[in-house]
Amino acid sequence: MSCLTVALLQLLPGKTLADNLQKGLDACRKARASGADIALFPEMWSCGYSIPEKPEALRSLAIPADGGFIAAFGRLAAELDMAIGVTLLERFDPLPRNTLVLFDRHGQRVLTYAKVHTCDFGDEQRLTPGDDFPVATLDTAAGPVQVGAMICYDREFPESARVLMLRGAELILVPNACPMEINRLSQLRARAFENMLAIATCNYPAGHPDCNGGSSVFDGIAYLPGQSGSRDTCILQAGEAEGVFLARLDLELLHGYRRTEVHGNAYRRPSQYRLLTDERVYPPFVRPDARR
Repeated sequence: MSCLTVALLQLLPGKTLADNLQKGLDACRKARASGADIALFPEMWSCGYSIPEKPEALRSLAIPADGGFIAAFGRLAAELDMAIGVTLLERFDPLPRNTLVLFDRHGQRVLTYAKVHTCDFGDEQRLTPGDDFPVATLDTAAGPVQVGAMICYDREFPESARVLMLRGAELILVPNACPMEINRLSQLRARAFENMLAIATCNYPAGHPDCNGGSSVFDGIAYLPGQSGSRDTCILQAGEAEGVFLARLDLELLHGYRRTEVHGNAYRRPSQYRLLTDERVYPPFVRPDARR
């Protein structure tokens, strides 16, 4: 079997951590009953993407990445034989982080990723940015898959997906909490196309502030064997409503495509890209609230 079924849990959060725990566990069970191999939550599911302004309120809302809420999803992953990517406002010093924890189907934690590109022009200035783009090998019934993550605003920087591709990622998980309109969807399509990898994005549905559903999966395969012309790499785009949405990724087809096509790292010229690591910023891009 070479197909990996990804479930996007496009859910409205509850009012408490306990609500989100129960609703999240129920959604994972529903996803597995529908045949999912991996389930993904929207951004900061533990608190429904809430970032209080007062430091004491923010810290009280944050939870540990090794605490009971996250551990419950690890146990469920083993019970269901399904990988789970669960998100949280993570307790961290000096300020909380926006984090994804990925459990494999055996309940083992294989990836912890904290959002690198925090939205410092808004509420996320009160969070600690992450400092790396790790990639992990995820054992699935369809075979091993190299998995990395971006969170929401990370998608707007080509470097995020590029680093993940260079580290071997075949699938990028993208928890999200913002309006998914044509330009943001185009960013995801571009990241998948130019890196020849799959990108699965899970958003909150309409009814959650500043969100409109539109969770999506792009398989990154622009050309099929024996087919003339290119194809749309979007294999799933959900509507605005709450629900669990599934897409099947053909890993064998993706592997073959990556071995023969011209994108990714096939013809790059890194010696010409030195300016990308220059930290100087010139007008019109100077922003006093930007963190480097």
